[in-house]
Amino acid sequence: RRSRRRKSVAIAYEPGQGDGTEPQRPRWEPRDWREQLERIREMRRGRDAPVDEMGVQTCYDSNAPPQVMRYQVLLALMLSSQTKDQVTSAAMLRLRRRGLTVDSVLQMDDETLGQLIYPVGFWRNKVKFIKQTTAILKQKYGGDIPSTVEELVQLPGVGPKMAHLAMHIAWDSVAGIAVDTHVHRISNRLRWVRKETKHPEETRVALEEWLPRALWKEINWLLVGFGQQTCLPVNPRCGQCLNQDICPAAKRL
Repeated sequence: RRSRRRKSVAIAYEPGQGDGTEPQRPRWEPRDWREQLERIREMRRGRDAPVDEMGVQTCYDSNAPPQVMRYQVLLALMLSSQTKDQVTSAAMLRLRRRGLTVDSVLQMDDETLGQLIYPVGFWRNKVKFIKQTTAILKQKYGGDIPSTVEELVQLPGVGPKMAHLAMHIAWDSVAGIAVDTHVHRISNRLRWVRKETKHPEETRVALEEWLPRALWKEINWLLVGFGQQTCLPVNPRCGQCLNQDICPAAKRL
């Protein structure tokens, strides 16, 4: 007898159907975000918000040696926490007039440092943090600042937002999105996060999941100035906002 052999028939599957893999879901992204972003760019075209004129990127001595410049950037960021740009800028100017370097700060007594940075927010704590961080920079990094977010956030008084901005400004490196209260607030109002976030770090993670990496550096500058001038924490100026018709929060505020 001849053995009857069944012909094997190749079965073609659609991706994710019977081939052992899960179908790829489209990446989530907010509705209208590209148009919202372009309108924010238009509103920020004047570059005349406090962050533009007195933000950290304006507070360091651009003629200083790179190592000194990077230290001044980090110090400005530490001072800027919960402090208006105008106050931070004035404090940095006073410090720079005294010669703002790692060595000059280490030689300065706490009282003098406090007088120079007052009235920045929580200035007493910042005197302590600045002294501790500056000593670590001297001992561990040869007077320079760390070049990674992971190392920067280990320094006393340095949080994730400061670390990412330090990478942007001091090292010209984009390791993540710098999220402060403005970016956090506006991202939730525009629903640029899939679900409401409670803290800036949650917002950073949520934004980095979908926002193209090429925009990570720009987004902080755009939204901070927008938050200072138009999308205010209290009584936002929705009537002046180009996004009024496509902002999920505009009609409720």
